[in-house]
Amino acid sequence: MSGVRFELRRAESGRGRRGEVFSWAGQVDGVGDVRLEFPTEHSDYPAEYCEVAVSGEGFPLTTFLGLRYLRRPLLARGELRVEWEPADLSRNALLPGRRGRALRIHLKDRAYVYTQRGGKRGHELSRDGATVLFERSSWRLPQTISGTCLGAADALDIGVGLVLEGVYTRNLTATGALVSLPGRLLNRISDL
Repeated sequence: MSGVRFELRRAESGRGRRGEVFSWAGQVDGVGDVRLEFPTEHSDYPAEYCEVAVSGEGFPLTTFLGLRYLRRPLLARGELRVEWEPADLSRNALLPGRRGRALRIHLKDRAYVYTQRGGKRGHELSRDGATVLFERSSWRLPQTISGTCLGAADALDIGVGLVLEGVYTRNLTATGALVSLPGRLLNRISDL
């Protein structure tokens, strides 16, 4: 799918049992229609959590569940699942450089790295032989989310990257990591 570009546009918001549901919809050539939504109703999670989902005719159901913050789930203690199969997630917010702070994902015999790319509106999901670049029109609730596939990117790669576009990922940047440091420390203390 190298060179394939796609764009999801903000769709009309709806109401679910958890409040306002935000969604973006679009089409990826060679795969089909795709939709990004949050908060979703795919699982029965507590009210302090938020779930993001990517679904579509040629896409595996991909979800991310985490503690709610500014209407989105946080990366910390989050769960990424593809067709209900959990991924292994790891990151170190205190390492220098964008690759050091990157989110590392192990899923279905694939090892991904998800990084912030220039400012806080661009992201990159990469694995051996494939990369998907994402760009939001704005950081909070963008009108569009666009993507570009490089290498052998497929529907699974696009779905994993898109679901993370609905997650609060500000702490992948140096500034975001510093701003979120007090909260991380308080969370660690409360776990003791």
